[in-house]
Parts: sequence; C-alpha cells; structure tokens
Amino acid sequence: MKRTPFLLQTAILLLAAAPSVAAQKFIPQSIQFKGAPEYSNQELLAAVGYKKDTPIAYSEVKSHSQRLLDTGLFESASFIYNGVNLVFTLVPSTALYPVRLLNLPLTPGKELDAALHDRLPLYHGKVPFDGGLTEQVRQALEEMLAAKGIKVTVAATPYTDLKLAEVTAMSFSVTAPPMRVGEIHLEGVSPDLLAKAKLVADRTKRTDYNTENAAGNIEHAFASFFSDEGYAAVKVHAERQGDPVVSSEAIEIPFNVIVEEGRHYKLGSIHLPSGEPLTMAEINKTAGVVSNTVEKMSVKDGVTLRTALSFVTGQYKSKGYMDCVVTPHPQYDDANGIVNYTLEVQTGPVYTMGKLTIENGADDLRAAMLAAWKLPEGAVFNESAIQTYFYSQGNTPLGRTFASATCRFKLTRNLLTHTIDVALLLEKKH
Repeated sequence: MKRTPFLLQTAILLLAAAPSVAAQKFIPQSIQFKGAPEYSNQELLAAVGYKKDTPIAYSEVKSHSQRLLDTGLFESASFIYNGVNLVFTLVPSTALYPVRLLNLPLTPGKELDAALHDRLPLYHGKVPFDGGLTEQVRQALEEMLAAKGIKVTVAATPYTDLKLAEVTAMSFSVTAPPMRVGEIHLEGVSPDLLAKAKLVADRTKRTDYNTENAAGNIEHAFASFFSDEGYAAVKVHAERQGDPVVSSEAIEIPFNVIVEEGRHYKLGSIHLPSGEPLTMAEINKTAGVVSNTVEKMSVKDGVTLRTALSFVTGQYKSKGYMDCVVTPHPQYDDANGIVNYTLEVQTGPVYTMGKLTIENGADDLRAAMLAAWKLPEGAVFNESAIQTYFYSQGNTPLGRTFASATCRFKLTRNLLTHTIDVALLLEKKH
C-alpha cells in the first residue's frame, strides 16, 4: 500500500529557465492553497514553514511543496507564481485513517486531538497508512507520555477490520514496557460484600490494559459478581484515577470503581423470544437449567442465568450460528423482589465446515484421523462435533492414541465466506 506521490512544479516568469533565474528570490503578495478545503491557509502555511513577507527562491518553493507531500496527506502538489500570488494546488489523499489508541494511558477525544493539532497543524484526527504525519503523531504521543513521567516506546501499525478484510484505522500502542491495570479503589460496596468484591479487584488487577476496553472490562467483572449475588440492577462505573505507577516490570494504570448495588432480587422466569428455533422444552431436557417459570431460585441466581445464556448460545452455535449473541432483558417486579428475563437472540450467519488439516503425526495416523472425521466440507459447522470426534473412538487403535495424547484443535473463522477451518494437533502427555 505504498503511496508514490507526484510533485508537479510550474512557475511563471521562467523561474526554472536558468540557474541564475531559479536562484532569484521574490516576495509573493499572498500565498494561497487550493484543492484542500479541509485545511486552512494558516495550517498549510505552518506545515510548509513559510513566514509571510519573507523573500523566497524557486528551489525553496519546491522544498516547501515536498514537505506537504512528505506528510502523506496529499497525492500531488503543484505551484504557480504569476508575479503577484504564489498558488499551491493540492490533491488530498483518499487513504486516510482514524487514530486508534490500543494501550496508551491517554483519553481519546477532542482534548487529545486538540493537543496533537497544536503540535501538528495538519492533524485533523486522521493519518495516512505511511508518511510523515503518522510518524509525527507517534513521536508526539511518546513526548506527551514522557511529559507525564512515562517513558515508553510507541509503535504505529495498521488495524484491520476482520469483517471488512481491510484496514480501517491506524493503531498506536506501547510496545515496551507492558501496560497493566493497577490498583482498584472501590466505592459504594456494602460491608457484607466488600471482602468478596476485593477478591474481584485482585483478580482484575495486573491484567493487560487497553485504552478502549479496560474500564468496560472492569465494569463487566464487578457487574457479573454483583449479579451473581442477586443484585440484578447493579450499576458500576469505572474510570482511571491518579497517575500511572511506573516500575521496572510494567506500568500500572489505577482505577476507581463506583458501585450502586440497588436492591436484592430473586430470579423469576426466563423466556426465549417467540418463534425462535429452540424451545424451552429442549433446554429443560438437555440442560435442566431453565424452565418457562423458574420459581424463586435460591442463591447464585446470577450463575443460573449465565449458565442459561451459555447453554442457549451453545445450542445456536451447534446449528452453525457461530456469531450468535444472546442478550437478557430484565423486567423487575419490585413488589415481590423478583426479576424476570426475556432473551434476545441475534443469530448472525450460518457457518459451514471449511478445510480440515492435521498438523502432526505419521502418515498412517494422519490417514486414520482423516478417515474417522465425520463433518464434511460444506456441512453446517458444530464445534461440539470435535469433542465427540476425540472422545468417541472407543477401544480402537485411534481411540487409544487419542487417550494417550493431549488432543488440541484450532479454529480459523473466515468472515467473508462464513466457513470454519479446523486444524487438529496431538501432543504427548506430560
């Protein structure tokens, strides 16, 4: 995706006719930029580094044009001087991408964009796949962190959207040292649950820090805990608090977590949406977890709900809906202290079996494994069929081989063809 910019220089008054003429300097009455309305004249002048009313030679104009191209923001730049005005004509690049912070302890948004714009006049929230502006943003982010006492190495890499199979952003990430979630300060937790909540904080601490998702992951961890304890309407808000803690091993980002527990509920009923392929009777028969009316289940109702969600999701995935998402929608009966749920199911496309590969083993073992495989290419994909394959061979030579090995598999999802490639791997047991 390497860009090859084109620079066309045109100058009236035969500025390039001879070296002596080209070396002559002139003072344009005005400098104008055409073709790039997104950028102001002031921003472009700052980018080329020209100061008004300063004598300039043809060779210097050429150098200023090249500076614009070197940003990677323009496909071409031409200029013309008519004896009065110096006019640049620009063709903006169409391959610009929004900036995405992967694990930097900075807050994306208007304030950060404004700070980058102050340093880099042509930064408007997007950068090229390659080119000077991308490198300048990378360096600016390092300098901003260094000003906070955080000396790190920042890298810029393309971010590819797997569903679209194309680059949709440029990611900036700290490559060294590791970035982790630090201490978690809790507010609003009742004394009876504080000890358990601190265990959740300890498990969450020192996990990998992510600029976009760290706060959400922390909120989810605590919301799951309180839901398991029967606080179905709990609200959790997590945000960075204080300065990162720098050590020889990692940089840890502290968080403050505010909890609004709400009241305690008992689980009432769980319903699938009408018209869905699965019925409650199927779930009851197979899992024994959910019924049309579950009368006031005892402790750990939240665990029961999550088990039900996992089971329902598994049932859809067994029918090839690998992107299936099951969302519970609560209805609160405050008079009786009961919460009921209706499940919303977004199935997504059906996936089929792609290619099967066996990554190790002798030829005869490989042949036996291929012969025993029962999910042909093009069939509706069912991940549970892999477990069945490994553990249903019985007292056969292949079954004994599986029993004496650690059986692993790897799935590769193709989002364009909606197929799943399966790779099987046998490892010796230790």
